[in-house]
Amino acid sequence: MTMFAITMLAILITMLLALSRAALGPTVYDRILALNMFGTKTILLICVAGFLYGRPDWLDIALVYGLVNFTGTIAVCKYVRYGNLAGDEQRHNR
Repeated sequence: MTMFAITMLAILITMLLALSRAALGPTVYDRILALNMFGTKTILLICVAGFLYGRPDWLDIALVYGLVNFTGTIAVCKYVRYGNLAGDEQRHNR
């Protein structure tokens, strides 16, 4: 029981480090990567908390959050690169 509490504390510390990297940068891609890492640590925190509290249904929530995190990261990267979410294909069709 104590081991899981310590694990959750360690995950929270790494989440704070990821937020500090997202705030400091130096490039936009470093910030995107740090926010993606924050999302991954959130998934890990949900899984450990679900195991600690005996709630295996929280794993489903973590999986959905992981899919949203991945999709959001891809969308933000595409927006940063092309300036819109339509991508490079829309420029060639005009």
